[in-house]
Amino acid sequence: MPARLRQRLTVKGIVQGVGFRPFVYALAQRLHLAGFVRNDSRGVTIEIEGPAEALAQFRERLQMEAPPLARIESVTVEPLPLRQETTFVIAESRESSERAALISPDMATCSDCLRELFDPADRRYRYPFINCTNCGPRFTIIQDVPYDREQTTMRVFAMCPACRAEYENPANRRFHAQPNACPQCGPQVRLELWAEGELVLSASGAEVEEATPIEQVAQQLVRGAILAIKGLGGYHLACDALNAVAVQRLRRRKHREAKPFALMVPDLETARRLCFVSEGEAALLQSPRRPIVLLEQRPACPVAPEVAPGYRTLGLMLPYTPLHHLLLHAFARLIPADRPPVLVMTSGNHSEEPIAYRDDEARQRLAGIADGMLSHNRVIHMRCDDSVTRLVAGGEQLFRRSRGYVPEPITLAFELPRPLLACGGHLKNTFCLGKGRQAFVGHHIGDLENLETLASFREGIRHFQRLFDIVPEVVAYDLHPDYLATRYALDSDIEQRIGVQHHHAHIASVLAEHGLSGPVIGIAADGTGYGTDGAIWGCEILLADLCGFERLAHLAYVPLPGGEQAVRQPWRMAAVYLARAYGERFLTLDIPLTRRLDRSTWRILTQMIERGLNSPLTSSLGRLFDAVAAILGLRDEVLYEGQAAIELEMLASSVPPDEQPPYPYALLRSGQGPLQIDVSPLLSALVEDLQHGYERARLARRFHRSLVAIFVDLCQRIREVCGLSQVALSGGVFQNRLLLETLVAELEASGFAVYLNRRVPPNDGGLSLGQLAVAAARLAAAGRKGEPDLIS
Repeated sequence: MPARLRQRLTVKGIVQGVGFRPFVYALAQRLHLAGFVRNDSRGVTIEIEGPAEALAQFRERLQMEAPPLARIESVTVEPLPLRQETTFVIAESRESSERAALISPDMATCSDCLRELFDPADRRYRYPFINCTNCGPRFTIIQDVPYDREQTTMRVFAMCPACRAEYENPANRRFHAQPNACPQCGPQVRLELWAEGELVLSASGAEVEEATPIEQVAQQLVRGAILAIKGLGGYHLACDALNAVAVQRLRRRKHREAKPFALMVPDLETARRLCFVSEGEAALLQSPRRPIVLLEQRPACPVAPEVAPGYRTLGLMLPYTPLHHLLLHAFARLIPADRPPVLVMTSGNHSEEPIAYRDDEARQRLAGIADGMLSHNRVIHMRCDDSVTRLVAGGEQLFRRSRGYVPEPITLAFELPRPLLACGGHLKNTFCLGKGRQAFVGHHIGDLENLETLASFREGIRHFQRLFDIVPEVVAYDLHPDYLATRYALDSDIEQRIGVQHHHAHIASVLAEHGLSGPVIGIAADGTGYGTDGAIWGCEILLADLCGFERLAHLAYVPLPGGEQAVRQPWRMAAVYLARAYGERFLTLDIPLTRRLDRSTWRILTQMIERGLNSPLTSSLGRLFDAVAAILGLRDEVLYEGQAAIELEMLASSVPPDEQPPYPYALLRSGQGPLQIDVSPLLSALVEDLQHGYERARLARRFHRSLVAIFVDLCQRIREVCGLSQVALSGGVFQNRLLLETLVAELEASGFAVYLNRRVPPNDGGLSLGQLAVAAARLAAAGRKGEPDLIS
């Protein structure tokens, strides 16, 4: 008779709320094993008893055949005494002192639920909250762990007998699906229509007999209305994307003059009518994460130009909730068959505010924008914006990491010495909490410009601390003294604080993602980052590891006249750079910029610069992009961050590469300091080309080519001295596809291994991960040396 054993398996990872226990139950049944499986605060605990060979099969198949949404981080095995059990059961959940269970992100409606949604014979036919263990809300409804219904916002909905039977049946795909519900027992939608802010109609799904609230919303959208629509993690503002008048009205009401709107289309076929979609991009669009994917527009794309003015790309997403599917289906039935059904689906907020997610808050904040709202009574516990991503340089590049990705942790290559909190930056803020080998990068908070966003930041940190049982003993923060995230860190009662330089954090985020410790050549390029010398850095070539960095080269400093005003008015940077290249005679140049320039305003700015009044020095590559955009006549003022640089990239990308050499530049050194990149020769040559009447797009392309040449040259010089062949690229400037892909190709052709952000954004949304990695490395180094803890 084969030897009989009993073992306890502790499974950690995303194993709650993803159908893992019924999978374990079915696997144990097939292998004729006894024991139990249950959720607890650490993950899932399994005790199995049976022949040794069957137990080995069980452990192997546990890893190989896990449900699609499960992610197993670790399985530990302990021998136990035999109990001579003969059955296998799913036991009640248990809370333990250690809380290490991971929570699944919210996932898009699966194919099984979608089939039932449109099946007239199914009891959930057209029910906008259909879900199962393979799809639906998770992170946005959970309040505490373990992930059981009583710990979610679904606890107020008592299941009917039919739903309860599914919930308790291990063979059913809705077994312990915590949001499980149906039209008889679950959430319902409610439509409100407003006229000049006053309620004129209110109807719920249970009260209507003719057109459902969702069908009425579709009718309103066809007529050109703007509606607030409640999703998984907050409200969207929706309108017909082919109706230019509706889109422009939305822009005006939302105070979003030019920044692109995201679009939702019903299927891949419609996406391909609007944009070029590769197989990789199709896979991203259709993935359970359902991000917004940035795609190149087709010629004669029918979407209103006001959706993405000045862009050659559109941000598309497919429906990710049953409500979205029903809405797009109803909308498509009301428009001509040859017209693609496309809706604007932008965040439900005024510009600079966090997304609205509570119903009363949405009524108050969105009544001045929308003509009504489609809400429902399933409470959102944690707001969560849509994620934004694209494929570039052979892989995924996130612009915003949020719904569908959060709160999935990033596994580190090292153990964190102590529990840590990293507070991130000022723009595109995320926070990061870490313990063990797991870094939990929070959902997108946004720009910390006001009290509402700061409250969202604080609320998110508290929620993650509770969910993942992390009590930080150390806090990491950006060096900028005026950032709200920095003030939060310094005002917190966490005694140990570690300041991390902005661009070092950018490079460290790449190292942390790829399991590297360095040193590497780091190129960090963005608009703004506080330097160790008090200047505004932004084009930094570093020799960096996780512990520290050496600044090897940077763009030569120029003044930023008026501070933030120079960011909003690129003509100021153009004048500064031209004055650096030509002296005051730049005013005599026969180019459009000097003809537009207000001489009296420039004189005032010159005096400010000479006296050092509100004119900090900067090495920002973002500001150089602004300057070139203004010199080429693209934009003297911007309506949102990065607008001039984006338009310069779009112009450069409109023409194919040519054989023109890069513009000249100079590398200067003062004493023992870093090399300084002097672009005065570059700008003088560009102005000369402009005066000769060469095509502006060609000049923009050559400018990009010149930046690539500068970076490759510097990397080669550093390799000759240091022997390093690994290059890490990070910072918001590397959201420029043309610059990034050309630079990666040329560096790789020169024998460098190039590393990019793939799991967090290269913009400031990835800073918190880098801060966490730097703080951990410094703590570990101090511990090895026996030094007292580092406190900044």
